[in-house]
Amino acid sequence: MRDTLIPMSQTATDAVQGLIRLNIDSSQGFTTSAELIDNVMLADSFRDYAEKRSENAEELKASVAYNGESPNQSGSTAGTLHRWWLNIRGRVTGGNEHSVLAEAERGEDSIKKAYESAIKETAGSPIAELLAKQYSGVKSTHDRIRDMRDAYQAASK
Repeated sequence: MRDTLIPMSQTATDAVQGLIRLNIDSSQGFTTSAELIDNVMLADSFRDYAEKRSENAEELKASVAYNGESPNQSGSTAGTLHRWWLNIRGRVTGGNEHSVLAEAERGEDSIKKAYESAIKETAGSPIAELLAKQYSGVKSTHDRIRDMRDAYQAASK
């Protein structure tokens, strides 16, 4: 983290601010998913993912604050709407593992794409190393959720 605490361009700062919002959205989305699902193993995994996304947001906030700006402290309206939809869908489907995983994977697609874009925008920036490290975790979580979704779908056939 220490290497990232050097001045960033406004473009890099804006990209990081967007990722803060997405990590907050993701953390809250995983928490909502954990509450919807009866499968204890999946719920525990979602809680772990939520904690990691919260940690990502805090690391990014420190970088923005170091650069003299106020970091975002909340998620986006779109994230709130996605959690609302997930909550409604989870209640209608009774917390069906495949449905919840499908929605979680959809959210993971969004954050993965945002990291890929931010990494391109901040290439050569002091924050690039931190973003690459966090992206690795985001991609890994995305892939696990996708694989679990596919496994639950295959099992239900």
